[in-house]
Amino acid sequence: MSPLVQGMLTIFIGVGGCVGYFYFSNLILDKLIFPARGDNPGININRANLVRPWLFLFPAMAALGLYLVYPVVGSFWRSLYNRSGDEFIGFGNYAVMFNDDGFQVALFNNFLWVLIVPAGATFLGLLVAQLTDRLKWGNIAKSLIFMPMAISFVGASLIWKFVYANNADIGLINAIRDMLGAEEPLDVLQVSFWNNFFLMVILIWIQTGFAMVILSGALRGIPEETVEAAIIDGANPFQVFFKIKVPQIMGTIVVVWTTITILVLKVFDIVYTMTGGNFGTEILPSYMMSYMFRDDGRATAVAFVIMIIVLPVMIWNIRQARAEMR
Repeated sequence: MSPLVQGMLTIFIGVGGCVGYFYFSNLILDKLIFPARGDNPGININRANLVRPWLFLFPAMAALGLYLVYPVVGSFWRSLYNRSGDEFIGFGNYAVMFNDDGFQVALFNNFLWVLIVPAGATFLGLLVAQLTDRLKWGNIAKSLIFMPMAISFVGASLIWKFVYANNADIGLINAIRDMLGAEEPLDVLQVSFWNNFFLMVILIWIQTGFAMVILSGALRGIPEETVEAAIIDGANPFQVFFKIKVPQIMGTIVVVWTTITILVLKVFDIVYTMTGGNFGTEILPSYMMSYMFRDDGRATAVAFVIMIIVLPVMIWNIRQARAEMR
């Protein structure tokens, strides 16, 4: 069977199954379970209407349970077993993990990423959104700044590997150092602690375009009357921006901030491509990958810790998005 026929058959079965489910489930509900007949048909109709929304929610809830809840519970349960999965050791994997120096370094680096990358990308995105709106060729500038969003993390990492190359003929940093008279080239990716910041620059470069697009739309939604009133009262451009515009889009800024934070907590490609987690650049996802194929219990324990760290940020993001919608 050709792939085209398989694809069409899958779509037909999927769509047909959904339509058939909704049709027959409502038919059974109205005709068999709560039929609109007897002494009090209105009561049955009301009961059917109370149950009906759950019929429509059931497929989504079943999919979430199968692809989200079950893996989470299964991963947690697997983290309570030893490497081979045949001996229950309770929270032994977690105890060993939290006492491991490598985990402590990865956790510290993750907090550095969370503090710096969302702040840097959001600030630069807000700054660019404001400045490009005042330029005639602002749309061209926005397109150029947004372009890194179309590049994969691995592709962006390979680009920045050339920037950080320890060859003055290739690497931009070493070319500048050579112009200033430096005698030896410097591999910035091997400079402990500071190399983390060089990796963060890559993600900031990618996410600035995302922050710019969202915040540019928010800035354009600010009522002109408030800006004009501030100008009439004698406010300078900096006061207009920081005291009039920024407070009005603070909800959007927080949503952008938390969205980038969630991405940062899951980032893996950049570190793995640039350093492989060596030279003190390891973060939680790369630490997890180091155990993925040799100790499933430890790897799933790290994955569960990452999920716990991400969860509050996601809840905060959802609440802010709902508040923004209101």
